[in-house]
Amino acid sequence: MRRRTIGLAVGTVLLAMGLPATSAYSATPTPRIDLRVLVVSDGGPATAAITAELDGEGTPYTVVDLQQSGRPVIDAAFLADTVGGAPRAKFQAVVLPNDNPFPAGSAEMTALSAYEKTYAIPQVDAYTYARPQVGLQPAATSGYSGSVDGLKAQVTTAGRATGPFGYLNASVPFEDNSPTVSESYAFIAQPAAGADFTTYVEAPIPGRSGNGSLVGEYRHDGRRELVVTFAYNQYQEQFKLLARGIVDWMTQNVRLGASRNYFAVHVDDVFAGDDRWDPNLNCTPGDVDCPPGQGVEDSIRMTPADVQNAVAWEKDRRFTLDLAYNGGGSVEYRENHDGVDELADQFVADKNDFRWINHTYDHAFLGCEQNVTVVPWKCATNPNGSTKYVSQAEISKEISDNQQWAQGVGLPTEPDELITGEHSGMKLLPQQPQDNPYLAPALSANHIDWLGADMSRDPVQRQVGPAQTVARYPINIFYNAGHVAEQVDEYNWIYTSRTQGGSGLCDDLPNTTCLPAPLDAATGYSGYIVPLETQTALGHVLGNDPRPHFIHQSNLAEDRIGYPVLDGVLDQYKTLYAASAPLVNLRMKDIGAELRSRGAWNTAVKAGQVTAYRIGDSVTVQAPAGVAVTATMPGGTQQVLTGGTTAFGQAYAGSVSGWVSPQSGQSSVALTLAPAPAKALAPQARPASSAGRATSSTAPRTPVPAGVTKPVPYSAGRR
Repeated sequence: MRRRTIGLAVGTVLLAMGLPATSAYSATPTPRIDLRVLVVSDGGPATAAITAELDGEGTPYTVVDLQQSGRPVIDAAFLADTVGGAPRAKFQAVVLPNDNPFPAGSAEMTALSAYEKTYAIPQVDAYTYARPQVGLQPAATSGYSGSVDGLKAQVTTAGRATGPFGYLNASVPFEDNSPTVSESYAFIAQPAAGADFTTYVEAPIPGRSGNGSLVGEYRHDGRRELVVTFAYNQYQEQFKLLARGIVDWMTQNVRLGASRNYFAVHVDDVFAGDDRWDPNLNCTPGDVDCPPGQGVEDSIRMTPADVQNAVAWEKDRRFTLDLAYNGGGSVEYRENHDGVDELADQFVADKNDFRWINHTYDHAFLGCEQNVTVVPWKCATNPNGSTKYVSQAEISKEISDNQQWAQGVGLPTEPDELITGEHSGMKLLPQQPQDNPYLAPALSANHIDWLGADMSRDPVQRQVGPAQTVARYPINIFYNAGHVAEQVDEYNWIYTSRTQGGSGLCDDLPNTTCLPAPLDAATGYSGYIVPLETQTALGHVLGNDPRPHFIHQSNLAEDRIGYPVLDGVLDQYKTLYAASAPLVNLRMKDIGAELRSRGAWNTAVKAGQVTAYRIGDSVTVQAPAGVAVTATMPGGTQQVLTGGTTAFGQAYAGSVSGWVSPQSGQSSVALTLAPAPAKALAPQARPASSAGRATSSTAPRTPVPAGVTKPVPYSAGRR
């Protein structure tokens, strides 16, 4: 999705919707329905997960916290009013912690029920008991209630064909990260006799025959509810898989915000060599973690065969790698090998199979000048005690020399992208708590707009001179390892306690867990590290997070230890998602533009500067000047331009989405929906039998296991 600039004070989006504006239960005249979600929270993880998803998509919402004193009372005036003489529904959907979180006979639940019926507003029961009040048989007598760690759930045919989960293949695996922690709890039950209930996600009922519902739609008394009967938090894979569908269902694919699954992989240090880990010294000779003079430097560098393998892998996986290159590495290699560099020749021959990013000429450290006579290193100081920084001229030369080298060999680069060596120049704790003051002017002199950053230390996009940062996730495959044995040995050193013979860093560093014992040299990589890193990266992919991951060229050389993790992500994704939801593989500048647009949009939404509503077949969105609008709409939506129309957005996961700005000379953006059958917003006409009819009884309190209240870190080998 590319950012488009809005040149007017207000952006207005008018849409002709192919959805019924009213139902048998709607008011007259046609009401205005604001594109905002009401989330009623009890402070539990289920409603928190849904608000996290809305935040991630950029969908506006209002939270009413039932635990807070002085909260607004949910009554008719809170939910609806009139604007210009026409009725207005203030929320397009309602999310409750369960089907009825209020005391018995509550006027608030009565008001919500009447509101949903009047304006055909869907309701999500974030986590509730299976019982007749939600269209299900009691789990205690005919189903199952209890732990579902490791459960293999499935999307039903209805869930894929007519329900909201058509972007999934079928499988919905539940996490089982720890043998000692209960991570999931569910009520699995079949629909009650006579209830108008459609199961969207189901699982076998333990100890009984047949399947029961975990997610389903219950239509009753002129209302629609999405009934979820399992506990979850925002970090669990089962929720991430279903989150988009939950939002699609409640908004009927007519909403502000968007969600896609992104995966980009940067390979650093191309053309250079990476110093090798020494298992005897437990450090890397030639790098700053080894005292000067210790060990023998040994470089890991790709070969022409490794390049050919990378090209073949890309074509087989239909995936493009981004190569962060250091031209000085090739120049130095030629100087030491009679002018020959077969690696560079092979890369240049295959240059169009990759994307290329300037990684500086020599991979020099561009922050403070490093004092490496001590471990850990320190910043060198001037005579007056101030920090001694690498100069602007040196930084600029590293950038420009590398770009000129790339032009000389014909690499197809984007000159406004830059990743400095080790993300240097930017703040680095504890040694360098601020950016090198000469970095920003050097970026400006070289017209750099996008600057790679380390997600582990600089996660939020920020301005550095003219450039916006693009944080990158480090995959925990080490730059100084070309062989499996080196990776496992260093991993053991870092993540094993002193009592187990390791460095003890895992004892000292916050948020770091020690291994119970050193990994086996033969099986530790494939059996532990690869599954762990695969699952970590996949978690980012499933979180609507476009930020890239990075490894090093050494990981594509020798044992080629990077590929098992990349294959693991791609293989698991293909298993989980249908072809309608492909991985989005963007280059760095497009990721940066996406993050920039999201930042501006989310700031405007949180500040209450975005107004959006639907009246009949039209939707209007007003946003501040210069802020592009992000929206998700039904397939076939067209943007009306002067003299014709063009397709709105891009197809993804059964809808179309994109960034919308007015055409030059227009005061608004008009979108029309092609005639097509649409999902009804109103409940089906036939009433539910008394067995499935809702009552005013308060929903019982649902069990929430420890692994939901506090996420359990993934442990390799548990799935």
